[in-house]
Parts: sequence; C-alpha cells; structure tokens
Amino acid sequence: MDKLTNNNDKKVFTDILNKTTKEKFRESLGFDDDQLLTNMNFCDFQRKDIYDEYGELISIAPFVYEACPSFEDCRKLAYVKLEGYNEKFPSKKMSLVIFDDALSHLLKICRIINTSGGNAMLVGVGGSGKQSLTKLSSYICRQTFYQCVLNKSFGDTQFKESIKELYLIAGPQGGAVTFILTDAEIKYETFLEAVNSMLATGEIPGLFLKEDRDLIPLQQKQVYMKEAGSKGEDPSTNFLWQYFINRVKDNLHTVLCFSPVGVKFRSRAQQFPSLFSSCSIDWFLPWPEEALISVSEKFLKEFKIDNKKDVKEALIVHMGKVHKMVDEVCQIYFQQMRRHVYVTPKSYLSFISMY
Repeated sequence: MDKLTNNNDKKVFTDILNKTTKEKFRESLGFDDDQLLTNMNFCDFQRKDIYDEYGELISIAPFVYEACPSFEDCRKLAYVKLEGYNEKFPSKKMSLVIFDDALSHLLKICRIINTSGGNAMLVGVGGSGKQSLTKLSSYICRQTFYQCVLNKSFGDTQFKESIKELYLIAGPQGGAVTFILTDAEIKYETFLEAVNSMLATGEIPGLFLKEDRDLIPLQQKQVYMKEAGSKGEDPSTNFLWQYFINRVKDNLHTVLCFSPVGVKFRSRAQQFPSLFSSCSIDWFLPWPEEALISVSEKFLKEFKIDNKKDVKEALIVHMGKVHKMVDEVCQIYFQQMRRHVYVTPKSYLSFISMY
C-alpha cells in the first residue's frame, strides 16, 4: 500500500488485509481477535554489535529482517541510531521527532536500500522528512551516503563524474552506497536521462572512456575469481564488465525525493519510465494530528513562557490543531475553487519558529 496516494485508499487496503488474515490464517497462526498482521512491524537492525570487556568491537551485528516486539521498542532503537548519527556527523546534526508515521517510513527505506538492487522513490511535499529519514536509513544500513552539492558550474560533466566515483565504490570495492537525488538538484533534465538509463540497464552511455573499460575488468577479475572460486578458463573482458555492472546494480541504491506538486512529476513519469518502474515508491502523506502535536511539543517544551503549565500544554496541542485546520480548509478551497493550495510540514515548522 506504499504506492497509494491517500489515507482512504490505504484504509480500504488494510481493511481487506485484516479481514482476509482473520478468515484464512486465524487457526494456523493462533491469532487473537485483536492481533492483526497490519499491526505488525518488521525491521532488520534489531541485533546488537558484540563488544569485549574493554569496549573493543568483536563482531558487527548482522542484518536480520524480523518482527519487532513492539512499536515503542523500535522507536527507542531508532533514537539510539539517531544519536549515533549525530555523534558521527556533528556538523550535520539532525533533530528529528520520530513519530509513528516517520518510523514507518524509516523502516520502509531501510528495507528497500538494504536489499540488493533496491532503489526508492519518496514522494511528498517539502519538509515531509524524505531527506532526513534517508540519511538516517543510510547510516543504519552502514552505507556511504552521497548527495550532489550544486554550484554555478555544476552541469552534466560534473554530475556524471560524481556517479562514476560511486560506480567505482560499488563495483570493484563492493561498497554499499546510497545516492540521493532531490527535485532541487535536478538542474537539467539530462540528469534524469542518466539516472533513467542507470536504473534500466545499470549503464550510462559515455560514462566510461575506453581505457576505463579495459582497466575495470582487470580490477574486477581478482574479485570474481575469489568469489567464484573457479580454477577453469579465465573469464572474458565482456563477462567481467557485465560482472562489474551487476555489482554496481546490487550495491548502488538510488533514492529519488520528488514532490507531486505541479506538472513536472506527471511529465517525468511519461518521459523517464524507469524512474518509476525500477523504484519502490513510498508516498509521504500529510502528517497526522498526533505527529504535529509531538513536533510542537519538542520545540516548545524547553521554551520559557510566563504562564501556568496547563496553559502551555494546551498551546502545544493548539498549534498542531491549527495546522490541521488550515489543511482541511485547503481541501474545501480545492473542492469549491478547483485550485490547490498546500500547507506543508515546512510551513508548520516555520510557523513554530516564528512563534
């Protein structure tokens, strides 16, 4: 149901799934009446690293995709990972509120990029948390995170050079890479042509020169022989090149962060089909009221206001409700005037900071 674009459609799906699991699987799985498959969450970063008595790392925890004991346990674990991220990257510190919706998206992104050949398309309005959750997911999955840094001279050549570096990390070195591309970084539509080709075939025309195409198979040969353990005939250059491309497809995880607002999203779906068919789509819907309240609580909890405690608590709830009310009015405005007006999570955060 990740691809569904509104809560009503998602509810129809979950109702059908709940009804089916109750009817068909109750006896075989020993379900209680309240227990439903749709209430279960799965996660692959629950195991812990093993350290010796001196605090030295003995073995890194394996990724095992298994059911979470509870949503709260999973949330605590996500906050521990967030602390680890902030310690490792103090200059890129993130202050996230991991409410239920954000946690669900985090688990989905981790699941996608931790799968061989997994690519994601996150669709949502600005400020939904697409980039922040991708950064955290990449850290959790122990991957190299890469995002283009635009400047005036940044064009096709620089973009392809950046991707070429990622190919060399993912191919010969076998390193897992998260490559994020947002709407704001698509300076020219040719960037999307390159990404479309990369997702469709694993190759971008003209990315490697002839000397690269001769050198890379030689670098890859040792890795292939070690992995295959074969002592027969030497593999051909073409075979080793394809082996390199397959490794890149497995290890280089592209995460596209797009906004559905405007005509560009629709036209890109027609022009670059692989962006949509080769990615797992996850649609970020408007934040629910509980999420809005928990965000305002985070920012206002330490904020000193000269009033009673209950007034401050009411203010925190009121802020979340105000944003929700404006969102509802926008929908009524669309029904009457047939014009979209968006209030995004970004406008909610600026509303709080302005206060």
